[in-house]
Amino acid sequence: MTRLSGWGRFPVTEAKVLRPRDEGAVRDALRNGPVIARGNGRSYGDSAVQARGTLDMRGLNRLLAFDPDTGVVEAEAGVMLGDVIRAFLPRGWFPAVTPGTKLITIGGAVASDVHGKNHRHDGSFGRHVAWIDVMDGEGAVHRCTPRDNSELFRWTLGGMGLTGVILRAGFRLRPVTSGWIAQEMRPAANLVEAMEIFETSDATYSVAWFDCLGRGDRLGRSLVMLAEHAERDQLPSSKRHRPFHVPEKPKRRVPLDAPAVALNRYTLRAFNALYHWNGSRKAGPSLVDWDSYFYPLDALLEWNRIYGRRGFAQFQCVLPLISAREGLTALLDAIAASGQGSFLAVLKRLGVQESAFSFPMEGYTLALDFPVNPASLKLMDRLDAITLEHGGRFYLAKDSRLSGETLRAADPRVADFTAMRAGEGRARAFASGQSERLKI
Repeated sequence: MTRLSGWGRFPVTEAKVLRPRDEGAVRDALRNGPVIARGNGRSYGDSAVQARGTLDMRGLNRLLAFDPDTGVVEAEAGVMLGDVIRAFLPRGWFPAVTPGTKLITIGGAVASDVHGKNHRHDGSFGRHVAWIDVMDGEGAVHRCTPRDNSELFRWTLGGMGLTGVILRAGFRLRPVTSGWIAQEMRPAANLVEAMEIFETSDATYSVAWFDCLGRGDRLGRSLVMLAEHAERDQLPSSKRHRPFHVPEKPKRRVPLDAPAVALNRYTLRAFNALYHWNGSRKAGPSLVDWDSYFYPLDALLEWNRIYGRRGFAQFQCVLPLISAREGLTALLDAIAASGQGSFLAVLKRLGVQESAFSFPMEGYTLALDFPVNPASLKLMDRLDAITLEHGGRFYLAKDSRLSGETLRAADPRVADFTAMRAGEGRARAFASGQSERLKI
């Protein structure tokens, strides 16, 4: 047995871990279900943990094929997104959609239907998936596309691994002419200004860091980062002859679990003030490398230790456009009043998406981390209630403590998802700590 958790290190489960290296080994593991597939463990809670059988899929890690005419790459589920970038960026290709870390597997990207800073323009990862191979509870493999086995295809995108084991996928990359990002930094004095920037900008990529402790006329003060892939002729002459070459930065590691007293309203307030001041100094256009723009936290190894040995929980919701300003104001007021919060709190504008069970919808998504303690868990219950009051829903890839009642109140699609799982024995064959907690 292995002590296993998600990236938040909460909750921790004693789990039987199996490490298949081929399709046959996955099929053998299903005989003693239920099981759940797990990639690199970067979902934050217990969505990829099953005490009776967790399938570590990282052994199925081959890149299989690439079609330069369509940009479709075929890969096994355990291939890391960072390996895709390493292989194809030098050839002029980049993921069409990427979350805030490249340290995830392709199977995890499909199961969570991850979204990125360009959701408003390009949708979630699933929009760019051409096909997936899914193994059912009997060991049969189904090739699913938007046209063939389309219902299983739809439910698997964002289905958190609960529809079957994702073995392989074909997904589209986007052509780029350099490894650099043309960024524009826009400071915003408060939430109203930040939302105005989002609503008036047509940038492909947009994301905001915000001060989670700001109050009054500084409520939601932010640094909004707008960006595009830089064209080769936008690069300085010194970089044009090697447009995809980006010097590798040294990695740093958090050496130990931070003591609980290190994260308090005073350290948070000081950090937020310094971060906003430093970002405001860099206002305007600049050229940054792809790794720094998309994956700043990947440079700090084991950064989850910052929140202490008890771990942390992330709160992430999306609020519909019609109620977003009122709902975000209420959420930020509650967070600021509590004195708790996150060093890196994030706001994004999402676009229209109709999905069977994926997280995004048109509106604004708010994400921030809290160290696990009684006060923060009580605060997150309050944030759940505010989200429900404003018609929002929650991201299961980041969840570690929602109740089933709250999930059902937020998302009427749960009933259909649960009914689908009951069919063909999926609920018996595939289950996670999260699905058991939420009763889905």
